[in-house]
Order: sequence, then structure tokens, then C-alpha cells
Amino acid sequence: MRENSPSSEPIAMIRAVRIAGPGREFLLDDEPVDIEIAEGRIVDIAPTGRLRPQGAVLDGDGAWLVPGLWDNHVHTVQWALAAEREPLGTVGSAAEAARRMTHVATLADGRRVGAGYRDALWSDLPDLVTLDAATGDVPTYLINADVHSVWINSAALRREGFRSPDGVLREEDAFEISRRLNAVDPAHSDRAVQEAGEQAAARGITGLVDFDMAWNAEAWPRRIAAGFAAHRVEFAVYSFDLDRAIAAGLRTGDLLESEDAPTAGRGLVRVGPLKIISDGSLGTRTAACSHAYPGDPENFGVLNVPRDALIEALVTATGAGLGVAVHAIGDRATTSALDAFTVSGATGSIEHAQLIRHADLARFARLGVIASVQPQHALDDRDLVGRHWAEQTAIGYPLASLLAVGAELRFGSDAPVAELDPWQAISAAVSRTDDDREPWHPEERVSIDQALQASVRTSIRPGEPADLVLCGLDPQTATGSQLRGMPVHATVLAGRTTHTA
Repeated sequence: MRENSPSSEPIAMIRAVRIAGPGREFLLDDEPVDIEIAEGRIVDIAPTGRLRPQGAVLDGDGAWLVPGLWDNHVHTVQWALAAEREPLGTVGSAAEAARRMTHVATLADGRRVGAGYRDALWSDLPDLVTLDAATGDVPTYLINADVHSVWINSAALRREGFRSPDGVLREEDAFEISRRLNAVDPAHSDRAVQEAGEQAAARGITGLVDFDMAWNAEAWPRRIAAGFAAHRVEFAVYSFDLDRAIAAGLRTGDLLESEDAPTAGRGLVRVGPLKIISDGSLGTRTAACSHAYPGDPENFGVLNVPRDALIEALVTATGAGLGVAVHAIGDRATTSALDAFTVSGATGSIEHAQLIRHADLARFARLGVIASVQPQHALDDRDLVGRHWAEQTAIGYPLASLLAVGAELRFGSDAPVAELDPWQAISAAVSRTDDDREPWHPEERVSIDQALQASVRTSIRPGEPADLVLCGLDPQTATGSQLRGMPVHATVLAGRTTHTA
């Protein structure tokens, strides 16, 4: 592979590559081919040496080519700002988490922020006394890995105007804290998003769905005008901005860009769905389930949006031309969401779908509802499931079961909940393990072809967008660990290289 630096200049050909993803079914063999590109699209594919290049050439040297990869669930600003926050993913207790925050440097706004803790397996509970003793008068915030709860000290409670006897805020109160922490100066967040976009391109990302809890219709055109061109974006609108979106005439699929957008950034940003968070999460023990959580017989999770209100929101969105993305983790929430799709006639996805009743599986296919799932969550949560969902009778983290009934899968990361790396999701789906333990529920494994199909929006054939990823290993024969560490030699977006190794 010839080394280059990313360039906004278009390439006319990718030479000597083996197609390993969608599109290979149209070839007679696996011998290297040349891919001719013009105006951002694939125009021809032929055995190496048969086509004459009309411009710049990217040499593949026999490496493997797959379509551009998508992450279908990202909280973009929160993910981009994660590098500025104390990582808490490895802490094993509330006491340890509080101690870790003691010497964390304050940000420019005077806050200390940590993120990624998972208290559902701790032997002790978060409490205000422990956190105050460690952090004193500096406003201190610890964000749960699932973002559905935050643990903050008394100084932070006073600053934000909240009350909590143990310092833990859940669901909408937690989301409000995250929105405030993410509302940094736009120039600051845009720089962070630019850097994060380049990191995503280095892993083969050519598109993502942005679920940032903000007015993204303003933020993304601003970023494009400032030079962002790392990947395509579909951005969500939240319920609190639904009336604003309708008044602005936003419709799912519409292209949105400023008139002064640089050439490289044109055509990259589109309106996505209305996002509705209908229940909680497993980690915060608020996902709406059929059976109570162990040791808490009154806790069946929460439905943040009652059934009738959910139907009304879907009807309103559908009438305005907006698709919907309904967050539903517990089986009760998934059933409620499918009921709302049935009554409203809405189109879109159920996000997460981590616990599904057997009778609901086929409804995804019948209704055309996409199951937008995060395969890495199954591995990150396998111990939580053993403790907190042991009594549940629905299927946990299904993949193969959904495909078996004809449902469409789309993969994502939920970054920063999991790392934004499509190869991590692909490996998790194919192997169902990421350590030395046996695969977790191996019956839900999928094939590499199925995993790639759930990770792309295009195919490698003439007429398709030239969104392409050049891989250092053959995905068709790679092991789970090799997939997880897949070398990405180059990423091409609409005929431009956004990353070269």
C-alpha cells in the first residue's frame, strides 16, 4: 500500500483490489480488479490492467475492498468530548470512582467530569457523602456509561439547581445534565467533532447517524462550511425540537447544507429521524421489562413515553415527513414501540432492541421496522444480564433471530457508550466474544456477509457511490480478534481519500 496523506483531491481509480464485501457476488472470481471512479461514483470494474486511468490512482496492491462503513447510532458531541473527560470504565466501586475524581483537572467552565462508570455490578452504592468527601466544593460530575444516570456532588447539585439524596439523577434529569455539559462553545465542540471525524475515517467510517441532543440542523451546516468533510451524516431531531423541525420544513432524507459549503463537504449532510427515548437502560435498571429487577420487586423499569403519547408523536412525525427512531431496550418498551408503529404507519427504526419477546420478532419484518443494534453491547453487558435480567423470558440481544424472520439489521456503537469502531461491532456480531470466554449465546451469531451488510449502505458495483474501505486483511477469512483490529489502509468518500495509512 502506497503511503499518502488524506486529500480532498478526487481519485480516478483504485488499482488491484479484491472485493470482499457486498458486490463480490457479481464477480466470477476473486482475482484483483481495478475500480474506475468519476464524479464521486463507481463507473466501471474490470480485471487489473484492463482500464486506463484518467487521473490520480490509489494502489491497492492486492488488498481487500469493502463498501464504506456506517455507524448508525452515535452521540457525536458527547463522543467527541469524551477525550476531555476522566475515563471511569475500569473502576470497580463507588469508593474507587470518587477517589479517582479527587485529582481530576477542572475544565475551563470550572467543572470536573468523568464518564463511563458501570455501577450495576458494584458492591457499594453511589452516595453523596462519599463523593463530597472526595471532591469538596468543586462541581463534579460522573456520567454512567449508558448516559441514563449521572452521579454528581453537592456543589454540582447547587450549580445545576437539582436535588437528590444520593447525588444520582436518572433519565430525563440525567439527560439534561449531559446536554448542559455538552453545550460548550461551538468552536470548541466543532474542533472536537473534526478530530473525532478523522479518527472515525481511520477505521473505515464513511457515514454515521448523529443522535446528539441538540439542534443539529444548525450545527452540521456550520461544521461543513468550516471544512468538515470526513464522512456523511444523518442527524436526528428530538421531541423537544419537533415543532421547530416541522416549522423549518425538515423532512427525513432531505439534503441540508450551506451555500458556501466547500466542494468536499457538499452532499454530506441529510435530515435524519425524530428520536424518541421510550424507556431507560439496563445499566441504570430502568429499561422497561416484563419481570422485575432482582431485589427490587416493584421495579419493572420505566416507560418514559406512555403508549398513547408515543403513538401521537409517531403520527405527528409521519404527517410531517419525518421517519422515527424509537429507543427501546426492555421487552415492554419494544412491544409498545411496535404497537405505535402499527397504529401510526410510521417508518423507521427501533434503537437498541436489547430484549425482545419471541412474538415480537416477526413484527419487525412485517412492519418494515429496522432493528438498529449495537453488537458490542451484548459483550459489554453479558455480566449485567446474568445479574439483572436472569428472570426475563424474552430474547436478549438477538441478531440471528431477527435475521431469521426477515428483519433488517443496522449496526452501530452508541458511542461513547462503546467505542466508535465498525470493526468492533462486526467482530462482536460474528464471534459473540471479545475475551477468553466462550461465545455468549452463540446461536445469535451472524455470518461475516450478514455483518458487513448491516454495516454498509452501498455495494461495490457501477453506479454506486464511491464510498470504499481498503482493508489489510480479508474479512471473509479473518478471526474475531483480527476483525476487531482490522488494518484500514485507506478510506474513500465520494471518490476522495479521507484516510490513508
